[in-house]
Amino acid sequence: MGRRRRTARRNGAQIAVSAVSGVVALGVIGGLLALALQPGQPPAPPSPAVTAAEPAAPLSAEETPTSADTATAAAVVDAEWVVRVAAATGIPERALSAYAAADLAARTRYGCAVGWNTLAGIGWVESHHGTLLGGAIDADGVARPGIVGIPLDGTNETMAIPDTDGGSLDGDTMWDRAVGPMQFIPETWAIWGVDGDGDGVVDPHDIDDVALTAARYLCQARGTLEGSDAWIAAIRSYNDTDDYQLQVAEAATRYAAAG
Repeated sequence: MGRRRRTARRNGAQIAVSAVSGVVALGVIGGLLALALQPGQPPAPPSPAVTAAEPAAPLSAEETPTSADTATAAAVVDAEWVVRVAAATGIPERALSAYAAADLAARTRYGCAVGWNTLAGIGWVESHHGTLLGGAIDADGVARPGIVGIPLDGTNETMAIPDTDGGSLDGDTMWDRAVGPMQFIPETWAIWGVDGDGDGVVDPHDIDDVALTAARYLCQARGTLEGSDAWIAAIRSYNDTDDYQLQVAEAATRYAAAG
C-alpha cells in the first residue's frame, strides 16, 4: 500500500501513515477487541479503543514510582518483566522499560492511566522505538544517531511551522522539524518536555524523557486514557488523523496480546 507523510495537528509529530478511510479504520479497530481478549488478560472495557491501555508493569521490590525525576526507568520497573515482555513483543528492552516507567509515573504523579503499550504503540509508529535508519537507543537511553524529521515547510503534506527554537533542537533555523524517538516539534517540547530519568537534562532524544513527556501530553487531553472517548481524544491530540489512531491502536493491542 502506498504511504504518505503527514503531521500532527497539535503535536506536529512527523510520521509515515497508511491512507485508510475513516470507515475502514473504525471497522478494523472494532476487530481488535477480539485480539485483546486473550486468556489471562484483564477484563476488557466495552470500547475496543480502550484495549490499548494495559495495566502498569510490576514494580521491583526496592523502588516505587514516587518520582520519575529521581529514579531511572531501569530501577523503577521490574527487570524480569522487561526481559520477558521485550522478548514477546520485539520492543527493545531499553525502550520498553522507559514506556513502563512513564506509565507508572503518570499514574502516580498525574493520576492518569496511560498504558505502557499505548506509549509503545506511539513509539512504534513514530520511530520504530528509535531504530529508524539503523539507529538504536543506547544504554543511557539516548537514541543514536538522533532522529530529525523533514522540514515542516508546508510541502510533503506537512503543516508550515516556522522555526521556533533558533535551530537549537532540530538544527534548522528556518523551519521546525520533529525530533527524537517520539517525534516532538521544538515548540511542543518547550511546553511539555520533562526530565524522565533525573539526570538534570530535558532531552528530546532521551527515551526516558520523551516517554514521560508523551504520557504527560496525552494526559492533558482528558486527564486519563480510561474510557473510549478519553483514549481516542488523547491519541487524536497527538496526531489528529484516522490513520494515526488506527496504527497506534493496532500496535498497542498487538503488544498487549503478546505481552
